[in-house]
Amino acid sequence: MKKLAAAFVTTCVLSTPLAAQEFTELRIGILGGENAQDRLNSNECFRAKAEELLGVPVRLFAPADYNGVIQGLLGGTLDLAWLGASGYAAVYLEDPDVVEPIMVKTNLDGSYGYYSIGFARADSGITSLDDMEGKVFAFGDPNSTSGYLIPSIEIPQGGYSMETGAYFGEVRFVGGHEQTIVAVANGDVDAGVTWADGMGDWADGYNSGALRKASDAGIVDMNDLVEIWRSEPIPEGPIVLRSTLPERVKIDLTTLMASLPYMDPECAYGFLQGEALGFQPISHDAYISIIEARKASGE
Repeated sequence: MKKLAAAFVTTCVLSTPLAAQEFTELRIGILGGENAQDRLNSNECFRAKAEELLGVPVRLFAPADYNGVIQGLLGGTLDLAWLGASGYAAVYLEDPDVVEPIMVKTNLDGSYGYYSIGFARADSGITSLDDMEGKVFAFGDPNSTSGYLIPSIEIPQGGYSMETGAYFGEVRFVGGHEQTIVAVANGDVDAGVTWADGMGDWADGYNSGALRKASDAGIVDMNDLVEIWRSEPIPEGPIVLRSTLPERVKIDLTTLMASLPYMDPECAYGFLQGEALGFQPISHDAYISIIEARKASGE
């Protein structure tokens, strides 16, 4: 990984500025999952570094839901986004040529998978899905991989219907990962699902993911929650670039992401949503199974 980063840095240094008429700004879309201001804060250091590197304004956009980022990429109003695997599938199924996956977050063990994690309050008496009959189960966003797509496939395979009233009392969308965590912690719902790398300690919210961010922010005390379900490993979603961006811009942004953990670990911690090794290159082929799952789901 360090050799890869070094090679990217060399490429970056050798590149030359683009003429203003060729490329005038970069627009970054940030998926939901936490409130808009927190999303902007977590990505500000990356924005500033990208602006300095590219020599053009770099702007952050935090739409209210996942579909806002998806439509921004499809409509050409966004140039870069870190999508979930299901979000990438949605874009690809609509227009296979509009974006290119370039990088993926790498966990501390070198893998790039994560999990959908079902959780409840520790004092609820709920320890598994067997305890959820007739209760309210919260999900984040219909376009979220871990927050809906994978649970909607795997939970019924375990014998628990996702149709409201068939087993769970209610299946409810609450808007995003942070909203789900807050809803469970406050007792507004009985359980929910979110994402985590599944590594490290539960008490920390694992090493990275929505639980770690919520724990770091003081939104939740992980000792008040308990894990009740876990999916099979899910491929981490890709960082994508609009295909029509100049090639030099694509190289420079890839360089920046690969180098970020080494040149600014604090910035990388926020951008990567916790402790992670960094980024590695990724291609479309890593998401074929998710594309097929999304196609089969009819979403």
